[in-house]
Amino acid sequence: MSGDIAISVENLAKEYKLGRTLPTYRTLHGRLMNRLLRRTVDEDEEALNKLWALADVSFDVHEGEVVGIIGRNGAGKSTLLKILSRITEPTSGSATIYGHVGALLEVGTGFQPELTGRENIFLNGAILGMRRSEILRRFDEIVAFSEIEKFIDTPVKRYSSGMYVRLAFSVAAHLEPEILIVDEVLAVGDVAFQRKCLGQMGTAARSGRTVLFVSHNMGAVAELCSRGILLEHGRVVADADVSTALGQYSRIMSEHAKLVQFEPDRSAPASILEVGLENTEGETTASFDLADEMIVTIRYVVRERLDGLQFTVTLARNMVDVIHSFDTDDLDGIPTRDPGVYEARFRLPGMFLKAGLYSVRITAGTRTLLIQDLHGAIEFEIEERTVNTHSRGFRKDRPGHVIAPGVWETRLVEYVQEEPHARAG
Repeated sequence: MSGDIAISVENLAKEYKLGRTLPTYRTLHGRLMNRLLRRTVDEDEEALNKLWALADVSFDVHEGEVVGIIGRNGAGKSTLLKILSRITEPTSGSATIYGHVGALLEVGTGFQPELTGRENIFLNGAILGMRRSEILRRFDEIVAFSEIEKFIDTPVKRYSSGMYVRLAFSVAAHLEPEILIVDEVLAVGDVAFQRKCLGQMGTAARSGRTVLFVSHNMGAVAELCSRGILLEHGRVVADADVSTALGQYSRIMSEHAKLVQFEPDRSAPASILEVGLENTEGETTASFDLADEMIVTIRYVVRERLDGLQFTVTLARNMVDVIHSFDTDDLDGIPTRDPGVYEARFRLPGMFLKAGLYSVRITAGTRTLLIQDLHGAIEFEIEERTVNTHSRGFRKDRPGHVIAPGVWETRLVEYVQEEPHARAG
């Protein structure tokens, strides 16, 4: 840890009130009824609930630190970043920022839709406190990085989500704010551009800028960040080096992840709907014995006839170290799928993985088109419950994550006459 404090968060809390919307009446009788209904609702605890998106969150980030904010969906990550970016006000506590902030939180945030891409670059630069000459100096670099030169003078309301993200990230990364805040919005871009963005954030980090990075791509978090802050139910449950934080996150995910549902992208030709884990008895679980066979189930929808639709299942340890990957077309060739809902089942044999926490990444696409890429789609744990590995010659402390039992064979291939060893002195 080095440098002065760039972000200071003390006892931060954010409360949302959840309740039903009452009808509005224009007549005198209607207004009286509405007042009566509202009084009844206010007295009914079930009709008006309080949700604490954040509760008693405290931490400091020093200048030049690259910190990953991680946690399950609904843990409070986006709420925290919106407060830090001054989009949302906290209910209590404080968040102090020392320096200009460049934030990329979600598609649609920060740009004026009626203005062109060119005009929005200058507008965002002005908001960051930059002079026009500084923006002009970086303008060509911003446009080239975004790869939308042909549309730079088109109103951004006509941009696709991918084009929007390209320009928004390019502006946030190249106008040199002291603090760069990036949410999961990068998932909207294609794979090549995601890699490009991660490289740019790495450059920003090495230049001494402070970076807060939210992502479900634990490989990217491990690569970019030196520190991780783990949120669960709006609270900080881990604030440590990134490896320790990722390990704790993986344990939490393993406890909860048995069947994960995903919001389908209706503009895509196919979408993954849910991913689950089963044992051989058909039970949904996230915990397996060392000898158990594990079944990964993928339910997906196809909206138009697709040639060559395939899935890749990639296994990783602690969501970072890739162990192995399997393609659906390894044995089946290149399938054609008509519109419909399908379920694919992938069987992983027992006595393959050593005890530990693992994650599954699932990629869907054809040979020419990436349709969906789910990092850490689901997590599971392998335990030693009924198998004594030591009795089979296995040792936990051996390097690697895979059990590969083999048979040693030794035979005499040539006889050599024994010779006495020479003795020193």
